Amino acid sequence: MLARARALAPALRARAARTEELRRLPDETEADFHANGLFRMVQPAHVGGAELDYRLLLDSAAEVAKACASSAWNLANLASHHWMLALFPAPAQDEIWGESPDHLIASALIFPAGRAKRVAGGYRLSGHWPFSSGVDNSAWNMLGGTVESGDGGAPALRIFLVPRADYRILDTWHAMGLAGTGSKDVAAEDIFVPEHRTLAIEDLRNGTPPGLARNPAPLYRLPVFPLFPYILSGVALGIAEGAYETHLAALTSRVATYSGTKVGDFQSAQIKTAEAGALIDAAGMLMRGACDRAAEMAAAGQAPDALAKARYRRDGAFSVGLCVRAVDLLFELSGGGGIYTRNPMQRAFRDAHAVASHIAFNFDAVGATYTRAALGLPLDNPTL
Repeated sequence: MLARARALAPALRARAARTEELRRLPDETEADFHANGLFRMVQPAHVGGAELDYRLLLDSAAEVAKACASSAWNLANLASHHWMLALFPAPAQDEIWGESPDHLIASALIFPAGRAKRVAGGYRLSGHWPFSSGVDNSAWNMLGGTVESGDGGAPALRIFLVPRADYRILDTWHAMGLAGTGSKDVAAEDIFVPEHRTLAIEDLRNGTPPGLARNPAPLYRLPVFPLFPYILSGVALGIAEGAYETHLAALTSRVATYSGTKVGDFQSAQIKTAEAGALIDAAGMLMRGACDRAAEMAAAGQAPDALAKARYRRDGAFSVGLCVRAVDLLFELSGGGGIYTRNPMQRAFRDAHAVASHIAFNFDAVGATYTRAALGLPLDNPTL
């Protein structure tokens, strides 16, 4: 799978500017990902998926992001939703994969944006959700929502699987970074969602999603929201690795405009290059270490405690911060040439900061949650 992702790099790099102009995943790129099986890397084998390691989401995104971060963001997001669909009740899996195992599913897991009430056979859902990446390419959507308890208690959080015909796509995605992800708003008004197309966050928290009856492999016993950062953090890693490769290639021949001195001979450039490389390596080890620890626990039939869950979130955000620091250093070293739109370094700078703006990578938020867990206080994130 990684070899296939690497082989696509030249085509993805050539399409990167057009991907930004389209503000969505190009049809050719979607076709390439389908043809190479990349969308189905963590889909269950019984429907023809590869059912490979969760860490492959991170590593494949990193490979693709070296060439086009927007394409990598959509690949990781959309591939991960096959993994999540495996946790839904069997009738939902049959409904979607029975029609086509290649169906793409977008998401907008922003729970306060959706409001639902229980009715006979399911729920009535309304809402307006931002940041639904890859929505133009998708036949379905996973929308987060809150369900009033009816007894004055706290609302319950659920994920609702909704077909394309039941929601509107609003063309709101005009962004400085990750411009090609097509992360548009979606809206729905009083639509019916049958019970089997919903998934309670409480079941995910407790490690008891109904889909485990059909998909009992350790891959599907991994904690969804504690590991959520690693679906996307590989994009930041690949952006930084791609920027580093671009920088090194230029450093061997680049000459300072005003002095005529080789930039690679400046000690300051050498030191900052080494620092950027160390930041990138450290970020990669943190990300992969978290995924590997989680996989080992799932294989052993163990569930993470509150502190382990909070640590996954902490390390996911911190490692992305390391990648952004590396990209900032490399962009600074690119000098005046880096601001030209023909220079891939400016796109790396914009895309890295766009990745870091995701709430999962807000270190203040996840850092506070981690310290609460370390002190034995209740977690403040209801999805954990």
